Amino acid sequence: MKTCVHSEIGKLEGVIIHSPGSEVENMTPENAERALYSDILNLSVASAEFAQLKGVLNKVTRVLEVKDLLTNILENNEVKQQMLNEICLVENIEMSKTLLNTAATDLSKLLVEGIVLEKNNLTNYLSNERYWLRPLHNLFFTRDSGMAMNEHMLVGRMANPVRERESLLMDYIYHFHPELETRVLNPGKPANRIIRDKLATIEGGDVQIAREDVFVIGTGIRTSTQGIDFIIENIKQIKKEKHHIIVQELPASPESFIHLDMVFTFLNTNECMVYPPVIFGMSRFRTIHLEIENGKVNKIEEHPNIPMALKKLGIDLKPIYCGGTGDTWIQEREQWHSGANFFAFAPGKVIGYKRNMHTIDELNKNGYEVLQAHDVIAGTVSPDDYKKCVITIAGSELARGGGGARCMTQPIRRAEVSW
Repeated sequence: MKTCVHSEIGKLEGVIIHSPGSEVENMTPENAERALYSDILNLSVASAEFAQLKGVLNKVTRVLEVKDLLTNILENNEVKQQMLNEICLVENIEMSKTLLNTAATDLSKLLVEGIVLEKNNLTNYLSNERYWLRPLHNLFFTRDSGMAMNEHMLVGRMANPVRERESLLMDYIYHFHPELETRVLNPGKPANRIIRDKLATIEGGDVQIAREDVFVIGTGIRTSTQGIDFIIENIKQIKKEKHHIIVQELPASPESFIHLDMVFTFLNTNECMVYPPVIFGMSRFRTIHLEIENGKVNKIEEHPNIPMALKKLGIDLKPIYCGGTGDTWIQEREQWHSGANFFAFAPGKVIGYKRNMHTIDELNKNGYEVLQAHDVIAGTVSPDDYKKCVITIAGSELARGGGGARCMTQPIRRAEVSW
């Protein structure tokens, strides 16, 4: 599959996900914060909810699982040794001969779910750590560790070291999986002509493609201005024609504002979901438009908000309000549980959490037929029969992990959109 994503809403033709496993439960209240959680999750409930998302995706596109892709590339012994060497170097642990001799299927599981620390010497016995190789608690949020930008896959440069291995695994999958054809950009391993900046962080929850030549990117606690500068430098060197980046500053708190897609997502060619206090509020953060052409930044200017900046570029979007229009408290409650975080699998066809009832009602008022995930999976209803629809998935447990349907999906191919 040749990767190609020119928008947030084009008909989905391929997506990478990771069904959560024991790594989600392998934490305690004491270390949950280090794992970037505000609470610990119940795996059996989270797995059942995630199965709804996967079931819907299987109905509309080709679905690839991270563990399967990882297993495939680990069958190559040279790739296995190279990957393990890099993991040990990054995480400051010694190479284990046992790992090198572990079968690919088992090794891919260990690299995700973690390896328990053996209490076989005094140092290990006295250590408070449970794991020699820590679990990847956040891997089911596949959006952050890798994102498609036109014909390239951009490897996430994570803001927190606890997630660094996620990006490393995706980088190897992009480079070595025989079924994926792509060009890779990695701010952690840039080409010699682009100087690596240690402050450059980029996570996929902040990066959205409005159109082939227009990107909307959030900057806050996860994606730095230096990370956006990395994208700017690549556009300057790769593209000659005019491109635009709209940068949205994000609040540092609360944690529900962690990424741009928690306050703004694309729904259709003419609609978007917004959390009004951040996108339209009087004390809101800045929206900055950069124009790039022929290897240089031609213009940097501010706009009142994202929809107005996009409108000047020919993308006229009607905002639909997360939580509805009636009560700011309801907006705040539903945003907290990813009420603005929708994933489009085609123009006007999106997936989101059922629990955000006021947001779903607002979509319905704007012409979106509400479909239940279990009905779509069973085949009793089909999104093909509707011009616009929202498929609702259960999210009582998944939402507590701090993300929604967009966070849990990594599109690698979409069809073109007729604007």
